Amino acid sequence: MNRKLIRPSLSEIQDQMGQRPQRRKPTPPDQTNAESFYYIKQMQARTPMAVVLNTGEVIRGVIEWYDKNCIKVHRVGEPNLLIMKSAIRYMHKQTETRNGENGNYAPDVDHE
Repeated sequence: MNRKLIRPSLSEIQDQMGQRPQRRKPTPPDQTNAESFYYIKQMQARTPMAVVLNTGEVIRGVIEWYDKNCIKVHRVGEPNLLIMKSAIRYMHKQTETRNGENGNYAPDVDHE
Protein backbone atom coordinates (compact mmCIF):
# COMPACT_ATOMS: atom_id res chain seq x y z
CA MET A 1 0.00 0.00 0.00
CA ASN A 2 1.33 3.40 -0.95
CA ARG A 3 0.23 6.34 1.23
CA LYS A 4 0.73 9.91 0.22
CA LEU A 5 1.17 12.54 2.92
CA ILE A 6 -1.00 15.61 2.34
CA ARG A 7 0.67 18.71 3.61
CA PRO A 8 -0.03 22.34 2.66
CA SER A 9 2.79 24.22 1.03
CA LEU A 10 4.61 27.04 2.78
CA SER A 11 3.12 29.63 0.42
CA GLU A 12 -0.42 28.49 1.32
CA ILE A 13 0.32 28.89 5.03
CA GLN A 14 1.75 32.37 4.49
CA ASP A 15 -1.34 33.36 2.48
CA GLN A 16 -3.57 32.22 5.33
CA MET A 17 -1.49 34.13 7.89
CA GLY A 18 -1.75 37.32 5.87
CA GLN A 19 -5.55 37.10 5.83
CA ARG A 20 -5.80 37.03 9.62
CA PRO A 21 -6.83 40.46 10.94
CA GLN A 22 -3.96 42.29 12.58
CA ARG A 23 -4.35 43.11 16.25
CA ARG A 24 -5.03 46.72 17.11
CA LYS A 25 -3.46 48.61 19.95
CA PRO A 26 -5.77 48.59 22.95
CA THR A 27 -7.72 51.79 23.48
CA PRO A 28 -6.39 53.97 26.29
CA PRO A 29 -8.32 53.87 29.55
CA ASP A 30 -11.12 56.38 30.11
CA GLN A 31 -9.70 57.33 33.50
CA THR A 32 -6.03 57.98 34.22
CA ASN A 33 -6.76 58.89 37.85
CA ALA A 34 -4.44 61.90 37.49
CA GLU A 35 -7.17 64.29 38.64
CA SER A 36 -7.91 62.22 41.75
CA PHE A 37 -4.20 61.95 42.54
CA TYR A 38 -3.81 65.75 42.26
CA TYR A 39 -6.80 66.51 44.50
CA ILE A 40 -5.76 63.97 47.14
CA LYS A 41 -2.21 65.32 47.21
CA GLN A 42 -3.41 68.93 47.65
CA MET A 43 -5.98 67.93 50.31
CA GLN A 44 -3.47 65.95 52.38
CA ALA A 45 -0.90 68.75 52.25
CA ARG A 46 -3.63 71.38 52.89
CA THR A 47 -2.11 73.40 50.06
CA PRO A 48 -3.51 76.93 49.68
CA MET A 49 -5.12 77.00 46.22
CA ALA A 50 -6.45 79.70 43.92
CA VAL A 51 -9.44 78.55 41.86
CA VAL A 52 -10.17 80.76 38.85
CA LEU A 53 -13.78 80.54 37.72
CA ASN A 54 -15.08 80.94 34.18
CA THR A 55 -16.29 84.42 35.18
CA GLY A 56 -12.73 85.44 36.10
CA GLU A 57 -13.42 85.48 39.84
CA VAL A 58 -10.63 83.99 41.97
CA ILE A 59 -11.51 81.86 45.00
CA ARG A 60 -8.70 81.29 47.48
CA GLY A 61 -8.72 78.48 50.03
CA VAL A 62 -7.90 74.85 50.75
CA ILE A 63 -9.65 71.99 48.95
CA GLU A 64 -11.53 70.09 51.65
CA TRP A 65 -13.06 67.34 49.47
CA TYR A 66 -14.06 66.61 45.89
CA ASP A 67 -16.28 64.30 43.88
CA LYS A 68 -17.04 63.72 40.23
CA ASN A 69 -18.78 67.06 39.68
CA CYS A 70 -17.61 69.52 42.33
CA ILE A 71 -15.02 70.54 44.92
CA LYS A 72 -15.46 72.05 48.39
CA VAL A 73 -13.12 74.93 49.18
CA HIS A 74 -12.48 75.82 52.84
CA ARG A 75 -11.82 79.54 53.31
CA VAL A 76 -10.56 81.22 56.49
CA GLY A 77 -12.87 83.96 57.74
CA GLU A 78 -15.32 83.43 54.87
CA PRO A 79 -17.97 80.83 54.10
CA ASN A 80 -16.86 77.54 52.58
CA LEU A 81 -17.86 77.09 48.95
CA LEU A 82 -19.06 74.15 46.92
CA ILE A 83 -17.86 74.83 43.36
CA MET A 84 -19.04 72.90 40.32
CA LYS A 85 -16.09 71.69 38.22
CA SER A 86 -17.83 72.94 35.08
CA ALA A 87 -17.54 76.50 36.49
CA ILE A 88 -13.75 76.24 36.99
CA ARG A 89 -11.47 77.65 34.32
CA TYR A 90 -8.26 76.52 36.07
CA MET A 91 -6.66 76.30 39.49
CA HIS A 92 -3.15 76.60 40.86
CA LYS A 93 -1.24 76.69 44.11
CA GLN A 94 -1.20 80.15 45.65
CA THR A 95 2.59 80.06 46.01
CA GLU A 96 3.09 79.84 42.24
CA THR A 97 3.80 83.00 40.26
CA ARG A 98 4.03 83.84 36.61
CA ASN A 99 7.68 84.85 36.74
CA GLY A 100 8.78 81.98 38.96
CA GLU A 101 9.16 84.28 41.98
CA ASN A 102 7.93 83.34 45.44
CA GLY A 103 4.70 84.91 46.59
CA ASN A 104 1.08 84.96 45.55
CA TYR A 105 0.03 84.56 41.94
CA ALA A 106 -1.41 87.81 40.66
CA PRO A 107 -3.82 87.17 37.77
CA ASP A 108 -4.93 89.98 35.46
CA VAL A 109 -8.50 89.86 36.82
CA ASP A 110 -9.03 89.41 40.53
CA HIS A 111 -12.58 89.88 41.84
CA GLU A 112 -12.29 89.40 45.58
